[in-house]
Amino acid sequence: MTESTILTFDADGLIPTVVQDAETREVLVLAWMNRAALAQTYRSGRVTFWSRSRGELWEKGATSGNVLRLESIYKNCDANSLLVLARPTGPTCHTGNTSCYYRELEPAHDIPEA
Repeated sequence: MTESTILTFDADGLIPTVVQDAETREVLVLAWMNRAALAQTYRSGRVTFWSRSRGELWEKGATSGNVLRLESIYKNCDANSLLVLARPTGPTCHTGNTSCYYRELEPAHDIPEA
C-alpha cells in the first residue's frame, strides 16, 4: 500500500488542520485551511485559517495579538489532514484558555440521543 503525497481537500476546498504547541505538543485548536490559507501561512510565518462562518481568511491573532508562529506543517498518511506545529504568543482559544480543548466530555450529559 502506498501513501498519498498530494493534499486532498474536501468538496468545499478545505482540509482539517490540527495545531499543536511546538514545544509542549499540547493540542491547541482544530480549524480549516484552504489553499490560500496554507500559502499565506507559509508566506507570513503566522498560521492562517479559512473561517467557514465568515467566509474569509482568518489569521489567528490578527485582532487579539495571540498569534501562532509557524514551526512546521505535516500531512497525514492519506494527505487529507494537516498537523501544524506552532509557537503561540498567548492563549489560542477565544475564551482566553491556552487550548480550545479544556473541557472534558461528560458522556451522560454531552452526547445527544440518536
